[in-house]
Amino acid sequence: METFYLLIVVILIVLAVSDLVVGVSNDAVNFLNSAIGSKAAPFIIIMIIAAVGIVFGATFSSGMMDVARKGIFHPDQFFFGEIMIIFLAVMMTDIILLDFFNTLALPTSTTVSIVFELLGAAVAVSIIKITASGSTMADMSKYINTSSALLMITAILLSVVIAFTVGLLIQYLVRVMFSFNFQRNIKYFGSLWGGIAISAITFFILIKGAKGSSFLTMETVAWIKENTMLILGVSFVGWTVLLQLLQMIFRLNILKLIVLVGTFALAMAFAGNDLVNFIGVPLAGLESFRTFQDSGLADPSGFAMTALTEPVKTPTLFLLIAGAIMVLALWTSKKAKSVSATTIDLSRQDEGYERFEASAMARGIVRVSIGFSNILNSLTPRPVNNFLSKRFNQDAFSDLKKEKGLSFDLVRASVNLVVASALISLGTSLKLPLSTTYVTFMVAMGTSLADGAWGRESAVFRVSGVVTVIGGWFFTAFCAFSAAFLLAYLIHWGKIFAVLGLLVLIIIFFVKSYSVHRKRDVERKRGEEFAELEGLTVDGENVQKSATKSVYKTLSSVSILYSNSINGIIDQKRSSMKRTLKEIKTLNKETKILKDNVFQTITKLQEDDVESGHYYVQVLDYLRETAHCLTFIAEPVFEYILNNHPPLNKDQQTDLQDTAQDVNEFFSEIIQMIKKEDYSDLDSPIKKQVDLLDSFTKLKKRQLKRIKNKETGMKNTTIYLNTLTESKNLVLYTINLLKAQRDFVVYNNENGNKVLETPSLN
Repeated sequence: METFYLLIVVILIVLAVSDLVVGVSNDAVNFLNSAIGSKAAPFIIIMIIAAVGIVFGATFSSGMMDVARKGIFHPDQFFFGEIMIIFLAVMMTDIILLDFFNTLALPTSTTVSIVFELLGAAVAVSIIKITASGSTMADMSKYINTSSALLMITAILLSVVIAFTVGLLIQYLVRVMFSFNFQRNIKYFGSLWGGIAISAITFFILIKGAKGSSFLTMETVAWIKENTMLILGVSFVGWTVLLQLLQMIFRLNILKLIVLVGTFALAMAFAGNDLVNFIGVPLAGLESFRTFQDSGLADPSGFAMTALTEPVKTPTLFLLIAGAIMVLALWTSKKAKSVSATTIDLSRQDEGYERFEASAMARGIVRVSIGFSNILNSLTPRPVNNFLSKRFNQDAFSDLKKEKGLSFDLVRASVNLVVASALISLGTSLKLPLSTTYVTFMVAMGTSLADGAWGRESAVFRVSGVVTVIGGWFFTAFCAFSAAFLLAYLIHWGKIFAVLGLLVLIIIFFVKSYSVHRKRDVERKRGEEFAELEGLTVDGENVQKSATKSVYKTLSSVSILYSNSINGIIDQKRSSMKRTLKEIKTLNKETKILKDNVFQTITKLQEDDVESGHYYVQVLDYLRETAHCLTFIAEPVFEYILNNHPPLNKDQQTDLQDTAQDVNEFFSEIIQMIKKEDYSDLDSPIKKQVDLLDSFTKLKKRQLKRIKNKETGMKNTTIYLNTLTESKNLVLYTINLLKAQRDFVVYNNENGNKVLETPSLN
C-alpha cells in the first residue's frame, strides 16, 4: 500500500513540473503584454527583466500554501489516503485545464482553477465519507471551509468589475494629462507620474512580496507593515526628484522606466503569488507522505492529517528550482506568445483584423454604450468637449504606429502596470484572494476603452472578445470543480488502475493538444503574413510587391485545390475531400483578411494615388471570388460523397479529368505571367479562356444527352453541372483578376513606382 502512495507522490512531483510550464504559458500575459505591446524595449530585454522578476519572486512565494493545505477544506477531518486522492485529482485536472485554455490562446486564472479544483475534489471525498458513515449532507460544513471558499469567489467577481472601472478612470485622467502627443507633456508631468507609479509599484513589491518571503525575518515584515505610509512618502518624493534630475541631465525616458519596472514587479508577483498554484499541492502531498511515514502506522485510512493545519515554510531551494523551471518555460513556450497575443489584440489602439466574431450580447452592449455616450456628450459643455477632443486626438499615435508598429503607447502601458500592481497589492493587504490574470486583463481592457481603442469600427469585436474571455473564466471554475470531483471519485474506486488509466489519458491529451496548437500556430502565421505588410513604406512600389506576392500564392493554391476537388468527385474518397475542403476554407479566410485590411493597405499608397488603390481593390475582389468558386465546387462534392451517392460514369470522369488538365495549364500560364510581371502576351490566356468556355458548353450538352438517354440520375446530374458552372465562373474571374493585376502593375510602373527587382515569390 505504501508503494501506491509513493507512486502518487512521484506523479505529483512530475505533474508539478509540467504544471509550472503550462502555468507560465497562461500567466506570461500578466506581465509581458504591456511591455511587448508598447515596445518599451527590445524583446530580449523584456524577457530578461521578466525572468529576473520570476526568480526574485520565487523566494517570496508562500501566500497560497495555506489555500492548498487548509483554505478550502479542513485537513484534520480527512485521513492520509483521502488527502492524497484529493491532491492527485487536483493536479491532474489542473494540468489538463490550463493546457486546454492555452491551446485556445485564452488567458484564464490559475488561482481560480486551483481553488475550484480543491473544492471539487474535497467535496467528492466528503460525500464518500458522509455516505459511508450514514451522515447527511448537512455535515458538509464539517469538511469544507465554506466561509473561506465564498470569500474567495466574491473577491474574484468583485475584482473583475473594480479592475475594469479603475483602469478606465485612471487611464482617462492620465490621457487627459499627457494626451497622445505625450512627448511634449512628459517634461512637465513625467517625473510626477513616475514618482506616483514607481511608489505604487514599490508598495506592491513590499506588501505583496514581504508577506511570503522565505528569507525576511518576521520583525522586518512587521516593520514594513507598520511604516507603510512612511515608505510610500519617502519613495514618492525620492523618485520624483530623482526622475526629474535624470530626465533633465540624461534625457531619461521616464515612461519606459515605469513600464520596465512594472514588468519586473508583475513578473515577481506572478512567481510570488501563482507559483504555489502549481507546486503548493504537490509539496503538501510530499509533506503528507513524510508525516505518514514518520507516524509508523500501516493503515493510511486511519491517520488523520492534523499536521496540515500547521503553517510550514517552504525551503528556498525548492522555490528557486521552481523559479528556474518557469524561466526556462517562459523562453521556450510558444503558447505563452499566443495567449499574450490575445490580450494585445483586444487592447491595440488601431483597427485591423479582429480575431473574435461579433455576438448578440456584444452588439447589445455597444448599442447601449453608444446611446449613453451620446447623452453624456449632449450634457457636456461644448468648450469641454473641444478640449477633450484635442487631448484624445490620435494623430500622434498614428505616426508612432507607422514608425514603430506599436499596439498602444507607453502612457497606456505604464497605467496598465501601475493600476494592476496597485490593485493586487491592495487586495493582498486586505487579505482578499485575487486572480492576477483577472485583474491585469480587466485593467488592460478598461484602459483600452478609455483610450478610444474600441471605436465604432472595432467595438463590437473587442467587446465580443472580452465577453468570450470572461465567459471562459466562469467555464474554468465550472470545469475545475466538475473534473476534480469526477477524478477524485474515479481514483477512490479504481485505485492504481484508475491512476494509470488517467495518466495515459493525460499523455494522449497533451499529444493532441500539441498537434492542435501547432496547426493553429501555422494558421496564425499564415494569417499574419496576409494581414500585415511588414516593413513596407508608404510608396506604391512595396504595396505592389505585396499584392503580387499575395496574388501569386493564392492562384497557386487555387490551381492545386481545384485539381484536388475534381479528383475528389472522381475518386469518391471522403478523407481526402474533407482535407481539401478544409484547405479551401483556410484560403477563403486568407483572402477575407486581405480584403478586410484594404483600408490599411490603401493608406500605404501615396496620398494622391487613387487610381492605384482602385486597381488594388479590383484585384482583391476577383481574388476573393476565385476562392468562393472553389468553395461552391468543393462543398457540394463533399456532401455528395458523404451521402454515398453513385460515382460518376466513365465518360463523365474522363470529361472532368481533361477539363482539370486544361484548367491547370490555363492557371500555370497566368501564374508565371504574374510572377514575372510580363503581360505582353495577354492574348494567350484570353484565348485559352475562350476555348475553355466553349468546352464547358459542349460538356453541358453532352450531359443533357445522357439525361435524355437515362444514363444518369438527378443527383449525378446536379453535381456534374454544378462543377462545370463553377469551373466556368472560376475561369472568368481569373481572367478578370489577371487584367486587374496588369492594370495595377502597369499603372505603378508608369507613375514612378517602378519595381527595382522581381519579388521573391517562392
